[in-house]
Amino acid sequence: MANIGPIPSVRPPLAPTAARAGEGVSQAGAGGDANFGDMLKGALGQADGSQQEAVSAVQDLLAGKSEDLLSAVSAMAKADLSFKMLLGVRNKVIDAYKQTMNMQI
Repeated sequence: MANIGPIPSVRPPLAPTAARAGEGVSQAGAGGDANFGDMLKGALGQADGSQQEAVSAVQDLLAGKSEDLLSAVSAMAKADLSFKMLLGVRNKVIDAYKQTMNMQI
């Protein structure tokens, strides 16, 4: 079996900070309020990117271009987690919409 080395794409989790909260997201106004639509598009783009990386890693593994099984598995796990996170956000948004529609005026 080949020598197993560290996973290059896995990094320890970073603690959220005020400076990191707005990274990659355009700011809507001078007050620093981020647009929800832009945040959602950014999250969708990140999830799509991780999905494409996973597909590429698996295709490279199957084609024999790469023998690093661990990186392919970690890319698939990352794509799965990002998809599940987006699915949870979608469900929360739908629930909030339903609650808003059921409000008495």
